[in-house]
Amino acid sequence: AEPVPHPRAMAAREPQQAQPPSGSAEPDGAGGYEAVAPHWFYCKVTDGRERWIPFSAQDSARLEEAHGAGKDKEDAVVPTSGGRYDVHLKKRQRVAVYWEEEVSEVRRCTWFYKGDKDNKYIPYSETFSEELEEAYMTAVTQDEWKKKLESPSREIIILHNPKLMVHYHPVATSDDWGSTPTEQGRPRTVKRGVENIAAEIPNGEPLQIDHLVFVVHGIGPACDIRFRSIVQCVNDFRNVSLSMLQAHFKKAQEQQQIGRVEFLPVNWHSSLHSTGVDVDLERITLPSINRLRHFINDTILDVFFYNSSTYCQTIVDTVASEMNRLYQLFLQRNPLFNGGVSIAGHSLGSLILFDLLTNQKAAPEEEEHKEGARTAASDRGAEDVKEILKELELCEYREVFEKERMDRHALFLCTEANLKEMGIPLGPRMKILHYISSKRETQVCFLHGLCSSGSKHPNFPIPGRLCSPGLVSANYPQLNYKPTIFFAFGSPIGMFLTVRGVKRINPNYSLPTCKGFFNIFHPFDPVAYRIEPMIVPDVEFEPMLLPHHKGRKRMHLELKEGLTRMSVDLKNNLLGSLRVAWQSFTRAPLPALEAASPEGEAEAEASTEKQPDTKAEEPPPTVKEEASPINVGRLNGGNRIDYVLQEKPIESFNEYLFALQGHLCYWESEDTVLLVLKEIYQTQGITLDQPLPGSQ
Repeated sequence: AEPVPHPRAMAAREPQQAQPPSGSAEPDGAGGYEAVAPHWFYCKVTDGRERWIPFSAQDSARLEEAHGAGKDKEDAVVPTSGGRYDVHLKKRQRVAVYWEEEVSEVRRCTWFYKGDKDNKYIPYSETFSEELEEAYMTAVTQDEWKKKLESPSREIIILHNPKLMVHYHPVATSDDWGSTPTEQGRPRTVKRGVENIAAEIPNGEPLQIDHLVFVVHGIGPACDIRFRSIVQCVNDFRNVSLSMLQAHFKKAQEQQQIGRVEFLPVNWHSSLHSTGVDVDLERITLPSINRLRHFINDTILDVFFYNSSTYCQTIVDTVASEMNRLYQLFLQRNPLFNGGVSIAGHSLGSLILFDLLTNQKAAPEEEEHKEGARTAASDRGAEDVKEILKELELCEYREVFEKERMDRHALFLCTEANLKEMGIPLGPRMKILHYISSKRETQVCFLHGLCSSGSKHPNFPIPGRLCSPGLVSANYPQLNYKPTIFFAFGSPIGMFLTVRGVKRINPNYSLPTCKGFFNIFHPFDPVAYRIEPMIVPDVEFEPMLLPHHKGRKRMHLELKEGLTRMSVDLKNNLLGSLRVAWQSFTRAPLPALEAASPEGEAEAEASTEKQPDTKAEEPPPTVKEEASPINVGRLNGGNRIDYVLQEKPIESFNEYLFALQGHLCYWESEDTVLLVLKEIYQTQGITLDQPLPGSQ
């Protein structure tokens, strides 16, 4: 699979090298005519405006190859854009594979004219381009220029010479003077061949996919400050990842050790709002401040929907089923894929993923590994039941509970009917049920040992359910794969856990099926919260500062640190100088001994010089303490969890102005993307070309 790119590169050049001889074998000697090299484009419609975008050189060569083989008559399907879009050659349509999107028109382009509005070049239709090419060939071979051609929409094109070809747009109403169309419209430039229109043609993406990442959006349909969809934002994230691979994994790329990471968006907002809830909300929404109310209905209410038992179930079902569907479809289209799968969530999306991951069932081999620990826990649970019965003065029923193999966990799942079946009389039944209900109110019950409680009795997790005071429960579906790493961008997980009553996360807790967890946030993000202080509440420490992708801290942060360091040094030096001066003033003058004991004076000076040095050297131990590893539990395999981005210089002027932007900055953040790539490829034993300072 490794040498595949080389034939593709040759295929990309073949159409351009093979075309001229076929079309120019006869007229070549007459006038130096060379057939035009075609390039394939697709039309993107945004806000009612058409924009023609070129396919990558790789995709265009593949489409041209299929076209040359006559496959457009058979309605052949050619995968493009890394396999995320299919082009149906016969219909000339580009169709999205993994998500819903408007079908785009596709053209095999050779001739272009400059548009009126944005000065971008627009391709002519394929049939009219062929007419233009024939006229151009005739003009070149016979040296007959100033030819006029009329397009299907009565537009006039005049070929003055090879470097000057003009397109006249006719005016709708003809005047009384009977002027010709060439005199009416403003002339527009006509160009032949894609190389003459300065189009930015991407090279294409590596064919080999090393890892798959599903990206789940947060509240609302818009994901950034420009109100773009999750598909557009993930496209940006993917493009940044390709440039980061070229910049920081060049050695591995040259040795063909790596290809690329594929990022696929997961959309749950549209499924939630297609349940008819929008119609119900419309009836009760007040007519005043219309835009603001609709914005709230469309975005902020998603948080409340997630805390509703009905819609929470809809959301988790949608996210899990969509990720499973995308995974199966991806495997169908990439049967040779043997890489891992990771997941990433932004804002509320990260909370949804966290709840899903905490409710996954561990693999059978992991269950066997934990069997000993479970047996010990079960024995402790049985002892707890004896203590409870003793506390309730019901020791005479101890044998009944032992016979039924009842431990603490099972006891708290008991209903009145269960206790009645065991032959427990009404009075003792009521005592036991009251005890169970009172403990449920005072203790937090949360998912497979996530909580760490200071109470006498351990927590009693209910598998697959979320049970906490004031919190709805949901049946969480299982994923068809075990994620390698979970990335949370601008995540409110810490805040939601605290609101749910979780005071501390057990340091021994790890996600059942996912061993990696990174909480990445911008320092001014108003929605982001930390995770590590919930694991280590007794120690105050800063989150890990994400290194800049260019290998150093941002200039203003370095300046701030430099000034702080300089002020400490100045203070130490000033105190040292004052101490030396004070000692020289207070030293008794002994002129008779000065000449006789120069060694003693040297020693005195040395001792006075050493004193400020010892003060100045005090900071290093604190630096060493900060650099010493902090035990943040097993949630990320013993590694740090919280990572903070470096703010830009302009952002540091006013935190409040850039708060919203701070929450939506992750899609185009090179530092974020580089951390994601670094951690993913580290699992495959591949490292950065140059390790970044400050990174783990």
